[in-house]
Amino acid sequence: MRVATARPTRNGRLDYPEMGERLREARQARALSLRVLAERLGVSPSLISQIETGRANPSVSTLYALAEELDVSLDELLFNDRRAGELAANAASGRANPSGTMTTTPPVQRAADRHRIRLDSGVLWERLTTLSEPGVEFLRVTYEAGGASSPPDAFQRHPGHEWGYVLSGRLEVRIGFEEYILEPGDAISINSTIPHRLATIGDDPVEAIWFVLGRAQFDAQTLIEEHRPGTGRR
Repeated sequence: MRVATARPTRNGRLDYPEMGERLREARQARALSLRVLAERLGVSPSLISQIETGRANPSVSTLYALAEELDVSLDELLFNDRRAGELAANAASGRANPSGTMTTTPPVQRAADRHRIRLDSGVLWERLTTLSEPGVEFLRVTYEAGGASSPPDAFQRHPGHEWGYVLSGRLEVRIGFEEYILEPGDAISINSTIPHRLATIGDDPVEAIWFVLGRAQFDAQTLIEEHRPGTGRR
């Protein structure tokens, strides 16, 4: 199951019913009502309901908050093809992946076949890996004119560390109380646990490459260590 290409609705918005279904399953598996989950995230129950039914798309900050609160990976919600077990099995058996990647999928991600998802507030994510890599998010990100990762009075924070490289446009990055303006060719390193917000400046969209490491609760090296022969851990 994949959401590489979403369906435009009659009002022109892109919806992701499969993501909503997985979100509802994760919420119900934890016996959380819409009201309780909404209270924990500081949003309205109607927003959660609309996301679950594919009638609304979450913002970047809401998506991260949902994944953290429900203890699921972004790839589980967005793409449903995470294969951490494959890495663990290969590590335990000592098999190398012939593709040279952390998983056994082909190493080349063709531009025309990228998984894409449009989030609220004018943000488009395109995954640059052929399959979800455990503990890693490698994305081409587009912030449309007026686009932002969260509302003006809100910030996002999550586990891990992220690096960004701006290809075009001007990007405002706020990290805690500091503010930075990135232009084409500029790069930035962010401790993701510090509240931060990204937004376009001006009328031109921002195109950037973004890499996030360790947002998930485990990373690839931990997984390898836990399944390495002779460690007694399975």
